[in-house]
Amino acid sequence: MALKAMDFFEAYQQNKLPMDEGYIVSSFFKQNSAYSIYEIISYSAVKDFYASGNSVTFQTNGKKLYVLVEPSNYTQKTVEPYCRPENFQIPLRFNEANIITAKNQTRIIFNKKPQDAISAFTVFKPEGINFAFLFYSLPDVFDSMNLFFSKTLSQEAGIPQADAKKAAAAISQLCAQTLTWPKTQD
Repeated sequence: MALKAMDFFEAYQQNKLPMDEGYIVSSFFKQNSAYSIYEIISYSAVKDFYASGNSVTFQTNGKKLYVLVEPSNYTQKTVEPYCRPENFQIPLRFNEANIITAKNQTRIIFNKKPQDAISAFTVFKPEGINFAFLFYSLPDVFDSMNLFFSKTLSQEAGIPQADAKKAAAAISQLCAQTLTWPKTQD
């Protein structure tokens, strides 16, 4: 059975980063809070990549989606996500985002369409409970991401399971519709 996903930095160390196409999901959890940020990057046709300190930089184009999980007790709910304090922001305005409100009043905020990362992007080594996963471009990659987000939104971000499944389905469907790359003919 083909490997579906693995820790991004392990894949880098084991020389298992695909050059043709892949998907990277990084998490940024806030300590003592369910406030969470996920960054989803799709890439294709890597020219080069290199490690530098606590990161790996890719020389290629990428597409990014952000997922923000905002607990009900977050005090700056009315502040646009791009204007929030540095560790709490994502580069989105409310009118550029899909917003799902869970039964426990947690909000899941994510892009309506991806942002382009032109020519290069960097993946930072996660600290603490954060992670960075590489999803391989297989026919069921978006099913794998759906399952992944369903579990992590419920278990890590405290979203009720039914709402986590709904949000995961919406996120993975958006990924399938917007993060793929045209296949080149050999």
